[in-house]
Amino acid sequence: MHITHTIADLRERLAAAPARPVFVPTMGNLHAGHLDLIRRAREIAAPTGAPVVASIFVNRLQFGPNEDFDTYPRTLARDAELLAEVGCDLVFAPSEAELYPEPQGYKVVPPTELADILEGAFRPGFFTGVSTVVHKLFNLVGPQAAVFGKKDYQQLMILRNMVRQMGLPIEVHGADTLRAEDGLALSSRNGYLSAEERAEAVQLITLLRCVRDQVGALRAAGTLSHAAVAQIEARAMEALRARQWQPDYVVVRRQRDLLVPTEADLAQAEPLVSLTAARLGKTRLIDNLEL
Repeated sequence: MHITHTIADLRERLAAAPARPVFVPTMGNLHAGHLDLIRRAREIAAPTGAPVVASIFVNRLQFGPNEDFDTYPRTLARDAELLAEVGCDLVFAPSEAELYPEPQGYKVVPPTELADILEGAFRPGFFTGVSTVVHKLFNLVGPQAAVFGKKDYQQLMILRNMVRQMGLPIEVHGADTLRAEDGLALSSRNGYLSAEERAEAVQLITLLRCVRDQVGALRAAGTLSHAAVAQIEARAMEALRARQWQPDYVVVRRQRDLLVPTEADLAQAEPLVSLTAARLGKTRLIDNLEL
């Protein structure tokens, strides 16, 4: 495995590859969930002998003014060892000056109806920052396919839509969320949790499973409605507050566009997803569960 820090070296190495690479963008501080994405990329790349490329870049554009850009863990040496073990061929780890040699005035701004809800409502500009850096990385790496985790459900949808609308020749794959044995979704930010908070954090997936069960039971009985969903969401929010969480949202949305389901959607077989974001102590966690 080779680690490159420059665009020129990246392009030179990829020019000699037998096929366009399969790409996994990351911000580093890797955990088992990231490594699962690399394994999935390896499977996609195998038929053509394409290289698997991972990027490691902490992207300033997607952090708000009061978020953890400066303190986000930079663990390149450890990350590289982990990536080599699971079959990554090339790591692109540019400096900020290399990727943004001048202020990034041109940006990719997703449609407000998707980018300004849920995560976007609580992290203004986040999805513009994500879309801009991913589009730039796509241009530099030129992948045939890219793999993202479903834990960032809204992000995955926005990036899929970006690829489709921009006509990029890239197949976007969503990989299922990898979880700890107790169900907690793996996340780099789990490392911020104290031992007591880590034990409590499992309540997030417990809550989503409860929402799933309640929605399923009402749908099976033919009594699922807007009012019933609103009550489920409100009870879930209150349950988190009672355990000293600070929830931003617990919602039930349509899988296909993350909009509020219509009464017809609820009465029929429209696929739904429950999404949540909540702060436990100083750590903000997100999770989702398809219903």
